[in-house]
Amino acid sequence: MADQTFVAAPPTLAVETLADRANWRRWWPDLQLTVVEDRGDKGFRWTVSGRMTGTSEVWLEEVLDGFILHYFLHCEPADPTAPSPDAGRAYFNWLADENKRRRVAGKAMSFELRDRLDRNRAPGERPTAAAGIESVGK
Repeated sequence: MADQTFVAAPPTLAVETLADRANWRRWWPDLQLTVVEDRGDKGFRWTVSGRMTGTSEVWLEEVLDGFILHYFLHCEPADPTAPSPDAGRAYFNWLADENKRRRVAGKAMSFELRDRLDRNRAPGERPTAAAGIESVGK
């Protein structure tokens, strides 16, 4: 799955919030993330374990007067309570529900970050690096 959200703020302002492991546990409570690559103001790459196994990434691409937050999750189910692929419709329904849940969690994370970073900016106003942010979720 992949998603992207434009944020009208310098990407450097997002790094502290993205690096906070407490936020990871809140955004993805049933997944364990292990940093594979800390890309500084470009984001993070993780391996994923828990109910899903695979990889994930948040990439901050500087664009115009802000950045695009790209969110990637490439995983396979690892939930022992999930229906077997041989279960037919039950498996595909479970997979569709799981996919939707992961998309909503990714969008909630990106919207939370965007709202935090540019909430004091009036529409049409240029973002400033001096705006700063406080930690999300505290």
